[in-house]
Amino acid sequence: MRKEIMGVSFDDLTLEEAIRRGAELAAGPGFSYVVTPNPEIVNLARQAPDYEEILNGAGLVLPDGIGVVYAAKLLGRPLQGRVPGIDFAAGLLAKLEESGGRLFLLGAKPGVAEQAAENLKKIHPKLILCGTNDGYFQDSAPVVEKIKASNADVVFVCLGAPKQERWMAQYGPATGAHLMVGLGGVLDVYAGNVKRAPAAWQKLGLEWLYRLVHQPSRLGRMAKLPLFLVDAMKESRREGKP
Repeated sequence: MRKEIMGVSFDDLTLEEAIRRGAELAAGPGFSYVVTPNPEIVNLARQAPDYEEILNGAGLVLPDGIGVVYAAKLLGRPLQGRVPGIDFAAGLLAKLEESGGRLFLLGAKPGVAEQAAENLKKIHPKLILCGTNDGYFQDSAPVVEKIKASNADVVFVCLGAPKQERWMAQYGPATGAHLMVGLGGVLDVYAGNVKRAPAAWQKLGLEWLYRLVHQPSRLGRMAKLPLFLVDAMKESRREGKP
């Protein structure tokens, strides 16, 4: 079941349910893609109807940001909880290792995807990593052919929003992959270039604050979160919610 939050329809799933559904899509016929919108991505979609359509056309739309969960409550359409893209990816990696699925890593600066692949192999020794490509390409056609030649089942696409969602929707079907997952800066985390917030911060929904403390340059982006919640309150009033 999906719930519409500020124009984007989110799948109301727990993390475990989302991982299970992702594994099904990865093993199934055809092509699907997964998006993990936070408030910033939802705001981008509100300004670009075609981008909003791409998000809503995903096989899975997962609420990555705690702000989305708060907005859902304000609108009277509560979600079961936040489903961080990196946690969804971790669960999917375990499923791929069990099933023998093939994974391709796409994105980040040159060398990052390769280092991420090396680190992931240490954690998941039976995982089949069938290829990598950095995100600094001008022509998509060779990248599509590279993924196709790798026979990848799943591709982690880390090009940043909105580029990664647009890329998956436009080029995904031609790659022959069954599932693509838009994951922003996750490859930098896997490569060891960026540290994720400690578990306690994650549990409290304060991962955004941890990132802000360690990356003050994100202040301008983070400042939009309160405005997003204000907009959710306004929409709630328009809909007659108490």
